[in-house]
Amino acid sequence: MTLDPHTCYRALKARDARFDGRFFVAVSSTHIYCRPVCTVKPPKRENCRFYPSAAAAESAGYRPCLRCRPELAPGNASVDATTRLAQAAASLIEDHALDAAGLDVIASRLGITDRHLRRAFGAEFGVSPVEFAQTQRLLLAKRLLTDTALPVTEVAFASGFGSLRRFNALFKQRYRLQPGQLRRHMHATTPAATDALNFELSFRPPYDWPAVSAFLGARAVAGVEAVEGACYRRTVRVEVDGKEHCGWVEVTPSRKKPALRVTVSASLAKALPPVLSRVKALLDLACNPSEVAQALGALARRNPGLRVPGAFDGFEVAVRAILGQQVTVAAARTVAGRFAAAFGDPLDTPFAALTTVFPTAARIADLSVGRIARLGMPGARARTLITLARAVAGEELVLMPNADIDATLDRLRALPGVGEWTAQYIAMRALAWPDAFPHTDLGVMKALGETDARRVLAAGEAWRPWRAYAVMHLWQSLAKPTAKE
Repeated sequence: MTLDPHTCYRALKARDARFDGRFFVAVSSTHIYCRPVCTVKPPKRENCRFYPSAAAAESAGYRPCLRCRPELAPGNASVDATTRLAQAAASLIEDHALDAAGLDVIASRLGITDRHLRRAFGAEFGVSPVEFAQTQRLLLAKRLLTDTALPVTEVAFASGFGSLRRFNALFKQRYRLQPGQLRRHMHATTPAATDALNFELSFRPPYDWPAVSAFLGARAVAGVEAVEGACYRRTVRVEVDGKEHCGWVEVTPSRKKPALRVTVSASLAKALPPVLSRVKALLDLACNPSEVAQALGALARRNPGLRVPGAFDGFEVAVRAILGQQVTVAAARTVAGRFAAAFGDPLDTPFAALTTVFPTAARIADLSVGRIARLGMPGARARTLITLARAVAGEELVLMPNADIDATLDRLRALPGVGEWTAQYIAMRALAWPDAFPHTDLGVMKALGETDARRVLAAGEAWRPWRAYAVMHLWQSLAKPTAKE
């Protein structure tokens, strides 16, 4: 990644939030690196070095700033093929896939050679995947030491370290502090232990939280999700090292910072990397709204902070899309609630509205057509759900943001009962594909005043490569959502 020092320094002096997470500035006189939005007095230009990632800055010998906390910087969304490939690998590394499998497995999953992956990764982040993974583990540990009361031993293992000794040695070598010293520096007293862990996830403003939470609330699966006021909650299931972890997450907007406050149940402490990574994807926190607004022009002017809600669980969103074929949002929500109640797993939570964890693909794959259809849908739709579940359970279909877009769309279209609208909607949310465009959607057509899907498709060319965001703005423009789903 090429960084123009002049542009970077101007962004640093202006504390321009548009550049937060897009580069990091290291100061040679202090050996500390910061985000461009750091509130300390800007250093002299001759003392600044600019890096494309926190890992690159740490690899060069710099330690993270304790004030701006580089581990909180937002990620980057992109449509560039090489950049998207590298970021897909980074997402898998954040989920600890490198620890569990190895680089060759990650490369195979992305459909490339490990040599090509190393080359693309180095061009984007300035370090090797292994160096990036090491920095991610350390930064997560730093976040847990700062924001939670987890014992140091639990912090080490939750961050992906195989031993406390290795964690202590690397932390001291890289940050010149013992883990306990950092905690004492950040807190006069260690925070009291609670039944939940609290985090902040940053974004580049603006962020239209009311619109995003309303979108999720209108489609919330009863028992699995709930929106109350400005708060979004849901149950989650995450597998780490072959073990299943279930719990809940709660998200509310921060009153003082461009960030969302995320509370995670203590039962998910050993699954924090994938949980936080999926929350980021669900709420589209890597978006650069200024880049999207530039492409969409007048369409985005009314709601410049609108995002494309993604998925915590790609299979769950795909099921919702299929249940929503040819029916209203409200009708799809009703059937989805029955589906979760019938086949999901019960979960005790502090919230009356959260009672169930959405069923796994393996569970649905073993069901009969009649058992699903009796919930209130045609037999053909029930068969589609079973076929989808078998493809996901058998790993023939990967419904995650790092999946190959074209190959996944082809596999989706090949499933009986999955047409272009369903495939594009799944790509829009489960695959986080910013150029997905369900052009036959009734809400999109109504917002454009069109009845011909071919003309809608032609009109969408002006919004490439951010057509998924255009869809959100078109839906938002309607007084009442009429999109089928």
